[in-house]
Amino acid sequence: MRNTSLDERFPGVAAVGRVTSRRRLRGQRADPPVVRHNLLSGYISLKRLLDVTRSHWAIENRLHWVLDVHFAEDGNRACKDNAPDNLAILRRLALNVLRAHPDRKSINLKIKRAGWDEIFVMQVLSHMR
Repeated sequence: MRNTSLDERFPGVAAVGRVTSRRRLRGQRADPPVVRHNLLSGYISLKRLLDVTRSHWAIENRLHWVLDVHFAEDGNRACKDNAPDNLAILRRLALNVLRAHPDRKSINLKIKRAGWDEIFVMQVLSHMR
């Protein structure tokens, strides 16, 4: 039996996936289980659902978390006109420029060094192709 309220609110949804996960930090007890529901446009295997869930968190950890921690994106107060979108583009550009630089130091250290050292800024910018 189809859920018509789901069809109306989320057109194109063919299935709902449910993933229960637990996080355990080394040397500590596991956190309580967390249940996540995923709206799917088609039926997929359980293995594929786990792969999709993990890839989502890989994106979150690779981009959004880094932007929030190193560039304080969640605390941004700009809200006039296109300012939020423009600043988001500049943050992503800065992150990509810093990642492309061959120095193996952390993003945080590269940001600090760029604030202190004009020569380093020029090295980072000149490294871009």
